[in-house]
Amino acid sequence: MSWDTVRLEFREDVATLTIDRSDALNALNVETLEAMAEAIEQAKTDGARTLVLTGAGETAFIAGADIAYMQELSVSGAREWGELGHSVANALESFPAPTIAAINGYAFGGGCEMALACDLRVASESAVIGNPEIDLGIIPGWGATQRLPRLVGDEAARRMIYLGERLDAESAAEAGLVGEVVPDEDLESTVSELADRLAAKPEAAIQTAKRAIDQRYESQQAAALNYEKHAFAGLFDTDDQREGMAAFLEDREPEFN
Repeated sequence: MSWDTVRLEFREDVATLTIDRSDALNALNVETLEAMAEAIEQAKTDGARTLVLTGAGETAFIAGADIAYMQELSVSGAREWGELGHSVANALESFPAPTIAAINGYAFGGGCEMALACDLRVASESAVIGNPEIDLGIIPGWGATQRLPRLVGDEAARRMIYLGERLDAESAAEAGLVGEVVPDEDLESTVSELADRLAAKPEAAIQTAKRAIDQRYESQQAAALNYEKHAFAGLFDTDDQREGMAAFLEDREPEFN
């Protein structure tokens, strides 16, 4: 299978899924999300024992979602958009083998949420991570309201979401959002070594370990993620959403009511 905006490459038992929209800082649009879903399924079918998610270029992991597209969405359209993003994040989270986010730059909004859906996160020193959706007049819509507190705790997650705080790599590590920070030039080799170590572990045991850990969250999280999807979509009929996204696209400060 081939796609215009993502690449899936295998190195023995390790699959690497690269978001390749570097001209748009690897921002996620419908085409890219649909391609990601297909690539994740392909990696599963092909028996990947580790899956790495990263972004093309040196500036961005995934800078977020396509704001120009989102600006025009109705509530029903935003609900479909939220469901698409959720389906991809859920596919990452439920992938049978371990997943690693190699965060090589900006990871904002939906990009942060895709990283949160992975099992492990390794960041380059230049990485910046956050959920700034509040400044668009909306909330995170692809799982951050549930997955972020699980990693950083309730207080830190509320600050990041309420204030739209962006964390540099070291601050993200201190908060527990990423497990390791490495020099930019060492990110690929560090993640490659980690992926190989994971792929070499006994397959049945590591898959069972992953399922066992995830059991702690599954039942409660499913209901909460469903609430998040509807709450996210409901904000697409507010003056603040229209102003926030217009201000972003016009590169100015928003003026909320």
